[in-house]
This record gives sequence, structure tokens and C-alpha cells, in this order.
Amino acid sequence: MHVIFSLLAVVALIAIAYAGVAGAGMTYLFGVVIPYAAVITFFLGLILKVLDWGRSAVPFCIPTTCGQQKTLSWIKPNKIDNPTSTGAVMARMFFEVVTMRSLFRNTKLDYRVEHGQPVIRQGSEKFLWLYAMLFHYAFLVVILWHLRFFMEPVPKLVGVIESLDGFFEVGLPQLLLSGVILVAMAGALLDRRIRMPNIRYISLTSDYFPLFLIMGIGITGILMRYFLRVDIESVKELTMSLATMKPLIPAKPIDPLFYAHIFLVSVLFAYFPFSKLMHMPGVFMSPTRNLPSNSREVRHVNPWNYPVKTHTYSEYEDDFRDLMIEAGLPVEHNPAEEAAAAEGAEESAGEGAEAGGAPEENKE
Repeated sequence: MHVIFSLLAVVALIAIAYAGVAGAGMTYLFGVVIPYAAVITFFLGLILKVLDWGRSAVPFCIPTTCGQQKTLSWIKPNKIDNPTSTGAVMARMFFEVVTMRSLFRNTKLDYRVEHGQPVIRQGSEKFLWLYAMLFHYAFLVVILWHLRFFMEPVPKLVGVIESLDGFFEVGLPQLLLSGVILVAMAGALLDRRIRMPNIRYISLTSDYFPLFLIMGIGITGILMRYFLRVDIESVKELTMSLATMKPLIPAKPIDPLFYAHIFLVSVLFAYFPFSKLMHMPGVFMSPTRNLPSNSREVRHVNPWNYPVKTHTYSEYEDDFRDLMIEAGLPVEHNPAEEAAAAEGAEESAGEGAEAGGAPEENKE
């Protein structure tokens, strides 16, 4: 039901935008109002979420580590897997963001029945890492070469990225691999989530909907570029007017599928701060990643600690000393015995002083 509901939701979004433009002529709503509202929601939601994370207390030093810690002098520590300095934490964070290092070493449990006996095996899951890497980098490339619609003149870097993306020079217009890879990897991640029982069991609508939404964005983009051949000049006229804060609907009509594409992108922008997609900025705020493993060198103070009125053992003994003595319990301090011992010490000191003065008198 989670899968069906997510798929129907994305199809409904496409139908709403397409019918709104083709049937009701609401081009300004779907081309200007909704994109602006989505961008504002995205940035406000992102800022508020990050500020909320920043105000959250970190009661424990809980870095996730895998390597040898810097403890024994004759064992070489793993500075990246078990960082003890800010520089090492930054290095680990860099590899985590750029190469998804922890996901590369992810493992899975495989349950099988062999010869009538259940067998559980633990193995590598490199395909998940590969899917995720291709998905994220394809998404990044798609976003970067889309900047050509919002900038004039187009930066040279965007042109270089687009040239590399169309390296194989297939078809006309030139096939850009990033869009195809994005849709294919989103489909692969979706297939994995549906096909694997243990993953499907813990998956919710919030897990399926973003994948269907991104696939919808990719598919509508591919249809516009390679099949419907949407008028690029009109599209750039609209996007440049949005970027310069001078919104204008082009005089030459644009295919309604373009507005459906923009509507899906707007929904993704507005949905982003309130979804699991927030793991993108969240990785930088995670105490399991951004804390050094130096709890033996530096004391981590719990910010939730507050002054607590303590009752020491000495105070406890003062309150219950007589009852403890009466019950035969040992006490560290007994005022009566200590006073008697002090009085005996004084008497001994006095007798010693008198005994020491006698020889002097005899001399005289």
C-alpha cells in the first residue's frame, strides 16, 4: 500500500499540473507562484531545521569509530576511522561525503535454507554503495548543467560538465548520461526496497515517495528533451525571469509537460526540509560523525547537567551516627572516642613534660 499510494501521489501531481495548464490555462500559478513558494519553503525549512539541530544538546561523546584508537604506543592508530583531532575528523567527514566510505563497508545478513537447514550468512553489499554513488553524483551533475537555464552568460564550467555528460555523443539532441543514470539508479533503489523483505518491512510512504518523485522528474525531463522537443528559448526566457525576480510567462506557449516537470521539482523542494532527504545537511550535524574520539583525553561535559544537591557520606554519618553505633555498624568518625583519645594524648603530653623537667631541677 505504501508503494501504490506513493506512485499514485506522483501520478496525481503530474495530472494536476498538466490539466491545470492545458485545461485551465494556469500557467502563471504553476510557472511562477508555486516555484517561488517552493524555494522559499525550502530555504526557510532548511535554515530552521539546521538551527534546531544546532541547539540540540549532545549529552554523550558518541563518535562512530571502526579503527584502532590512539591508546597503546606500540599499536598504530587509525587516524581517519578513529579520529582524535579536528583535522582527522574533517578528513573522515570529507571521505564520508565524497565517497560514502561507511556505506562502502556496509554488510548484510542473508537468510537461506540449504539442505533443509536454515543458514544465515553475512556478506558485503557493494551494489547498494554503487547505486547510491551513481544516484547522488548523477543528481549533482543534473543540477549543475541545469544552471545553464538560470545564467547568462553560461559559465564555462557548466559547459564542460555538459560536454563530459554527453561524452558518447549519442543521438540528437545529444544524450546526457546523468539523466538516464539518475532514473535508472532511482529505479534500482526502489526495486531493492520492494524486493528485499527485511527492507520492505521497515519502509514507509516517506521512503517510496521521494524515489517516485525523483523518477517522475527525470522521466518528464527525458521526454521533454528527446521526444517532445520543448522550445528551449521559451523555457530559458521563463527561467531567467524567475532568476532575476522579474517573472514573465513567455508569449510562445510551452508544452504543459514542462509545467508538470516544474511542479514536481517544486514539490521536491518544498518537501525536502521535512523529509528523510535532510540527511544531506544532517551528516554534518551528526555527533556520531563530527565528534573526535578523544574521551580519554578531553572530558565531555553533558550540557544537560544541572546543580544537584548532594548528601555526602560524612553528612549521612552525622545524621545517623548514634543509630549506627547502636546497631553495631562501623563508623568512620566517633566524636566520643575521638574526644577521649585527644584528652588522653594531652594527659600523656603533660606527664611527659613533667618527667622531662625533673633532671633540670636536680642539676640546679
